[in-house]
Amino acid sequence: MSWWWAGAIGAARKKLEDDSSSTVPKYESVAIVIGATGIVGTSLVDILPLADTPGGPWKVYAVSRRPPNSAILPYSYSPADAEAPVAADTLRVQHIQCDVLDAADAVAKLSPLTDVTHLFYVAWANRLTEAENRVVNSAMLRNVLSAVVPSAPNLCHVCLQTGRKHYVGPFEAVGKALAHDPPFREDLPRLPVPNFYYDQEDILFDELSKKEGAVTWSIHRPTTIFGFSPTSLMNLIGTLCVYAAICRKEGAPLKWFGSRTTWDGFNDASDADLIAEQQIWAAVDPYAKNEAFNISNGDLFKWKHLWAALADQFGLESVGYEGEASRFKLEDAMRGKEAVWAEIVAENELVPTKLEEVASWWFADVVLGLELAHLDSMNKSKEHGFLGFRNTVASFNSCIDKMKAFKIVP
Repeated sequence: MSWWWAGAIGAARKKLEDDSSSTVPKYESVAIVIGATGIVGTSLVDILPLADTPGGPWKVYAVSRRPPNSAILPYSYSPADAEAPVAADTLRVQHIQCDVLDAADAVAKLSPLTDVTHLFYVAWANRLTEAENRVVNSAMLRNVLSAVVPSAPNLCHVCLQTGRKHYVGPFEAVGKALAHDPPFREDLPRLPVPNFYYDQEDILFDELSKKEGAVTWSIHRPTTIFGFSPTSLMNLIGTLCVYAAICRKEGAPLKWFGSRTTWDGFNDASDADLIAEQQIWAAVDPYAKNEAFNISNGDLFKWKHLWAALADQFGLESVGYEGEASRFKLEDAMRGKEAVWAEIVAENELVPTKLEEVASWWFADVVLGLELAHLDSMNKSKEHGFLGFRNTVASFNSCIDKMKAFKIVP
């Protein structure tokens, strides 16, 4: 089964075959994934080690601030985490716990990785204001590049993931600043507002200019991401699943809390595996070098249809948009539900989690409360040779199924 087909049908993760020989494997490419426990980082760590992934066989350094949960991310572990440690050079995926906001920690943990050939940067940190976001996210990327680029003589490509806010502005400016008219194209000019995505692009260009063309880059701009990562700051489906589980526990219907525009309007989404596939394609395909690409599933959907599917998955009554007077903030409605979630986890023998670890209420409020259209164009990506796509409804249901299968939600 090919790597893209396995992702397209939402199949279970392909099991890596054990090599019973003691021979140290030979790798064609060595990836470092920054943000490995995030929603796209999880997909990259899943897909890169597969036998038929382009550019492989791949060795993967999975870097994250938090240690991975071995029950959720079985490929991401360091030898010290294993009950029976094995030699580091026989592992396809090695986890490295590192706070890349700490420059000293980044140098200490990342500069020894001299065999890296490809860097995938899919990390971000959220702060209360865009001014703070600019400082923190710029520092994180700068620290990683400063540690890896000079130390890895065979580094040939850097993938930087930003997103749709490139075209509509940061969260605090959405609906206030003048956004571009959709569909969004990659060649649209930057908006005249502060945006840490713009800062990150400039940092990337400046750092790689020192390599005089020896290291290429690609920038990837997804929209709302559908994927599996219980601890991601931007896991919309996971958050909605937790909301649905709480509704079921309390005998309440699944009420829509967002805007009419989002409920009735056309939307697009980005499957996390598809994003990872585009990044891997860009990392190894010569025709994709030094370009920015949108990445969405290639179809359209309406949230009122997905809402009914979510309700069906949890056996709930679906209540849709009922007028502005009936709208509410999910963050307000779910305040104080920590004990309810603890009961749900215990009763259903779920992976132990705290409510704040698996639900980002504020993020769901932002995404589903948008009052503007924000569709992109995938023409450039297709013209350069990436033809990947996803059925968004299937992606949505597959993500819910995976949350259940890994016992994150009941």
